Amino acid sequence: MESGLGGRTVARTVTPALHRLTVLVVLMAVVAFVGVLLSTRAVNSLTEDLQPAAAANQDVLLDVTALEGAVANWARSADPAAIDEYDQLLARLPGDQRQVRAFAEGDSALTLLVTQQENAIDAWIEQYAQPRVEAPGGPETFQARRYRVGQRLFGDVLQANQATAAAFGDRVRQASTDAAWRLRGTIAAVALLALIAWLVVSRSRSRLLSQVSEPLVELERVVHLMVKDPTLRARPDGPKELRSVIESLNALADAQARSLAVEAKIQASLRTLDTAKDDFVSNVSHELRTPLTTISGYLEVVAEEFDGVMSPRHERILEASRRNVARLKALIDDLLTLSKAETRHTELEAADLAPLVRDAVTDVRITAAGRGISVDFTMPEDRVPVLADRAMLGRAMLNILSNAVKFSLDGGKVEVDIVAAARHVVVRVRDHGIGIPASEVERLGTRFFRASNAVTNEIAGTGLGLRIVQTIVDKHAGEMRIDSEEGRGTTVSVRLPLLGDPDALEPSGRPAWQPEQPADEPADEQADDRDDDPDDDRGEQEPVEASVGEHPRN
Repeated sequence: MESGLGGRTVARTVTPALHRLTVLVVLMAVVAFVGVLLSTRAVNSLTEDLQPAAAANQDVLLDVTALEGAVANWARSADPAAIDEYDQLLARLPGDQRQVRAFAEGDSALTLLVTQQENAIDAWIEQYAQPRVEAPGGPETFQARRYRVGQRLFGDVLQANQATAAAFGDRVRQASTDAAWRLRGTIAAVALLALIAWLVVSRSRSRLLSQVSEPLVELERVVHLMVKDPTLRARPDGPKELRSVIESLNALADAQARSLAVEAKIQASLRTLDTAKDDFVSNVSHELRTPLTTISGYLEVVAEEFDGVMSPRHERILEASRRNVARLKALIDDLLTLSKAETRHTELEAADLAPLVRDAVTDVRITAAGRGISVDFTMPEDRVPVLADRAMLGRAMLNILSNAVKFSLDGGKVEVDIVAAARHVVVRVRDHGIGIPASEVERLGTRFFRASNAVTNEIAGTGLGLRIVQTIVDKHAGEMRIDSEEGRGTTVSVRLPLLGDPDALEPSGRPAWQPEQPADEPADEQADDRDDDPDDDRGEQEPVEASVGEHPRN
């Protein structure tokens, strides 16, 4: 790699080679054009002049031979048709002779031969052919002396024609040879120029490789290495533009390194803040649960002791207190559930999805029956194997189904189905309730967001249900889709990847490859988590219904 390029640009490096190559290409084109032009002219002279003239000379011989045959026919048979044929041939002969003579002009040797041929033909016609056809014909008119004179004169014609034909043949061969040599010369010149061009291109290629390509290849190698080693930098080398790119790349790498350092600090701070937030939510929620439980207990004691003696006003106050305590407990339960779903490490195991959905359907049917709402679910015949955290995924299914019931109209219907495809399964929950306003669909998933029609209809909720479901589905590598029309209902679809081998499950739904737990250890590592799960606190019906999660509108 050359290091003395200084400020030389790529254009100054490439342009001289391109100029040389252009000159050679133009020169090759000119040589090829001139050679083809000369060869074409030689071929045209051969095909358009020489060969027609030689053919015309052959026609002259044919005319004279035909004249001789007509004269002989008249002499033997005295047939008048022979005289007609003779006259026609005699009229055609001058035209062929003029074509031969026109080509011979400018060529003294060929002109002399053509003149000798014409003189021999004129002598034969004047001294023998014409007098013979004018004389009587027939066998009895034969004269040996006249016949010998005619044969001698006709022999002179044949001899002159042979000399002329030989001259034409020599010129045709010479013209063919000239055309061939011109074509060979053109090919040789073009080949020589092509060889020179190849040499120039080879030399220019070596120069460009050393000055342009090799620095680019080195830069590519360094860029790939910089992905693994951010401290690596490229060495400025090559033309001016490439040096500028390398300097910019090094500056960008330095800026990126500084940005990564700042980002690392920010991420560490965010993690600290996130941990503090989670700890705060968890601590506050746990701290609030105890006094709320105490307040709820005292309210129940008051309700029992003063049952039937409280005034309607005091009963309304007591009922409002109980309702707000239940709402606070539901909010705390949802906050704890969301914090657990976002922070806890999810351990997935092989599970049959159908029983999880079936259990959720069974749980909500009791609440749905109180309002005359039917929950339709057909258990799939085949297993639906997925990788799942059973407790978390069951919670997500229960949230979706509970909210479908909550936002359905009395006497309505909720439809649940499971559709398995080649690589994924979709759990679809469809209700025919109040739906979600189209303008609010984009805000779904925001914490504490509740749809306006849910607030208007005074439907209880915390606004954390969708966040909980979305977090659980994301941790299962799934997707959730919500299709809703206000006043017509909502369809929630959860798509999860299928487990590759359905036989990995035993009939109980437990993964066949999971080892047995020792007798002195809990069968489920999540048992302690479920003990703390607010969903398991089902002492009061209202808090239970509120804790199973909120509809996406909440």
